[in-house]
Amino acid sequence: MSGPRRAGHGGLRVVPSDPNEIPGYAAGSVAVRGPAGPAGIEADPGRDLSAASLAEIDRLIALYPDKRSAILPALWVAQREQGFVGSKAMEQIAAKIDVSPAYVAGVVSFYTMFQTKPVGKYLIQVCTTLACYLRGSDRLVDHISRKLGIEVGETTKDGRFTLVTVECLGSCGTAPMLQLNDDYHENLWPLEKVDALLDSLK
Repeated sequence: MSGPRRAGHGGLRVVPSDPNEIPGYAAGSVAVRGPAGPAGIEADPGRDLSAASLAEIDRLIALYPDKRSAILPALWVAQREQGFVGSKAMEQIAAKIDVSPAYVAGVVSFYTMFQTKPVGKYLIQVCTTLACYLRGSDRLVDHISRKLGIEVGETTKDGRFTLVTVECLGSCGTAPMLQLNDDYHENLWPLEKVDALLDSLK
């Protein structure tokens, strides 16, 4: 007796039409968000991608036998241009790789490296998983929050800093640490090291 057909077997393709049916989407698993839930994961519309970005996405798609394989690099193109991945960009990428916008939104919401709303000039991502927590990541978050006058998930009024917490950044041996835009800053103890880092930013 044959068992139930599962995705990846027998050609079955599951693409939810409702974003809330995507695991993690309704739970609010996006890097920059408000309270968990549907209200917390609504992407900023953003703007349409430029012709240059669309051409770059076409070039990337041509590198793969399956268009869907280009989804991550295509999302990076969008975020590099606008600083985040808005719903308009998601729709354009979905059309390029022949999937639903909900499919793209599911990928975006899975990875904390993709932002769905505008962020500050300096995006501070503090790792708070076990190794970092045991070495004081909670104190690191509290210290940065007090210094900048914002809570986790917020941006300073001048638009310079956004503070978020993230899952493991793979630097457990140098905890506590944070990622500032694309760069790692490790062994951030004592907290004066954090002050010196933030004060050095223009």
